[in-house]
Amino acid sequence: MRTEDTVSVTAAEFQRSIGKYQDVALTQPVTITKNGRDRTVLVSAEEYARLKRRDRRALAASELSERQRESIRSAAVPSHFASLDEELKDWSP
Repeated sequence: MRTEDTVSVTAAEFQRSIGKYQDVALTQPVTITKNGRDRTVLVSAEEYARLKRRDRRALAASELSERQRESIRSAAVPSHFASLDEELKDWSP
């Protein structure tokens, strides 16, 4: 979400015109500020559901089945991507 795609409003203004900003949130996020700082963001129920579908759950390797662990161990980068190794040649963590 880019900041230019959002509407920013103070908490006081939001309270005065909550219905207006609920309508705005149907088409773009509404950032609600308090003391000049972003505090909350109001989004449509549809956008919230889309974001929740994108949630990912991290697993420990021990939670994977043996078949899943073997699939990871045997995974290989397709040969047509071998040229990308050159981009990592000088990389260091």
